[in-house]
Amino acid sequence: MNKRVITVGIISIVVIGLAVFQLLKNKKKIAKEIYIHDTTTPILVEDGHADVHTFDSQFSFLGTFEPNRTNLIGSEGQGKILSINAQEGQLINQGATLLQLDNEMLQYQLENIDVSIEGQSKDVDRLSLLVQSESVPAVQLEKAKLALKSTQIQRKQVVKQLSGNILKTPFSGVVTKKLVDLGSVVGVGTPVFEITDISQLKLTVSVPERDIQNFVLDQQVSVKVDVFPGKIFSGKVSLIGIQADKMHNFKVQVLVSNTNNELRSGMYATASLVSSKSVTVLSVPRKALVGSTKNPAVYIIKNGKAMLTYFTAGTSDGDYIEVINGLTKDDRIILKGQVNLTAGSPVKTLK
Repeated sequence: MNKRVITVGIISIVVIGLAVFQLLKNKKKIAKEIYIHDTTTPILVEDGHADVHTFDSQFSFLGTFEPNRTNLIGSEGQGKILSINAQEGQLINQGATLLQLDNEMLQYQLENIDVSIEGQSKDVDRLSLLVQSESVPAVQLEKAKLALKSTQIQRKQVVKQLSGNILKTPFSGVVTKKLVDLGSVVGVGTPVFEITDISQLKLTVSVPERDIQNFVLDQQVSVKVDVFPGKIFSGKVSLIGIQADKMHNFKVQVLVSNTNNELRSGMYATASLVSSKSVTVLSVPRKALVGSTKNPAVYIIKNGKAMLTYFTAGTSDGDYIEVINGLTKDDRIILKGQVNLTAGSPVKTLK
């Protein structure tokens, strides 16, 4: 083999080896600089126990706001979209135009029908004179009148189609979804917009069997919203469920006016009312709550690890939440530090 070839080969191997060595060195250096959380290191938390708490005569029930109504609006006509007058997030009033479809062919069709109606009307007039003079049989006049009536009905159908090519919103609300774009071709019934009415919001709460008799339709209740501390909204009971769930809770909806649109769907709130009695029941501090009020949970400590545990909530007074089912007084509940936890995280408690 040529010595030159051997020399070039050796040099190539050396260069490749040096490159690999440098890459491995850089990899080790980068690995040292990257922080990797040690999942075996216990997280410091503060714990406590579920305990009995007395709720006074003003009972509060946790809930989440929902829109008063949400409507997925479909096209009433068919054709290409020529203009769109609403965008997502826009507040739009009842009767405002959402979009305009191409109606040129329908306009031509309407003009043609108008020409036919004009001609048929003249035929009816002429035949009326001829029937009076007994020049033609009356049956011809009847046929002409029926033909004119049929054409007039066709005109009404085309006018209806034309009106459907201009889509208007059925109620005031916020455009929460825009499902089409300019130039799209749609058919009758094609979903084009979602409109959400937040002028009023529904606060849905779950009321235990023992308290449901305290609610009546149209009853005024006080509503407090977590993001507006110290502010009280007025609500009215709009629905009382007639069927309890498996935990013997009843669905109650409270309608809250949202004149200034400061409230949002999904916000947490409590509905409060005055009762003639107080209740002492098992409860947990509200600060321990994890997740939504619809599906409340807390972290409890088992074998040195944090376990996410769901429970059924009842009455609340702002500081404590009643436990109807899912927890016992012996459970060690994490009160602080849960923001850093995931299910199964090792924990240690403050001494």
